[in-house]
Amino acid sequence: MNLWFRLIWALLRAWRLPRIALGDSIERRLRVWPGDLDINGHMNNGRYLTVVDLMLVEYFVRTGFAQVMLKAGWRPMSGGAFITYRKGLQPGQRYRLRFQWVAGDEVWNFMRFEFLRNDGTLCAAGYMKGAAVGRAGLVTNHESHGRLGKPFKAGEPPIAVLNWLSAERALLAEASS
Repeated sequence: MNLWFRLIWALLRAWRLPRIALGDSIERRLRVWPGDLDINGHMNNGRYLTVVDLMLVEYFVRTGFAQVMLKAGWRPMSGGAFITYRKGLQPGQRYRLRFQWVAGDEVWNFMRFEFLRNDGTLCAAGYMKGAAVGRAGLVTNHESHGRLGKPFKAGEPPIAVLNWLSAERALLAEASS
């Protein structure tokens, strides 16, 4: 199945589903399609993050953030992700993807995702960070959340996110030296 079709399907589905609040968890039931496979015959590691992007689209639409971004002329921007793989997903296999906004700082929002087999077996889990970007650069969460009608409350990110951000700083320091 072409990813453009999946994107259109994600948008159509999201517009029909009830609105959610930022922080609510959403879950989709999906299937591994032939185009998702790598040479080893299971879901490609990069495809996991592509499917997470599609879930992010649904989350944006259902929270109302997509409409806020369109009105303001902002674009979504991914700032990175980390993921760990535990069990493979096989061709045709059905699975569930859970997705939830868990925290934010001045500009970044942190979302957790989990890929689960139907029996509950964890296949992969991780976090991604994203922000809105406008002509002047990254949009603060105070402004973006305010446009949603909710004051921004910066919560403490989970320890895994704090460790990721620390590792990211170290990586960038090494790259610039």
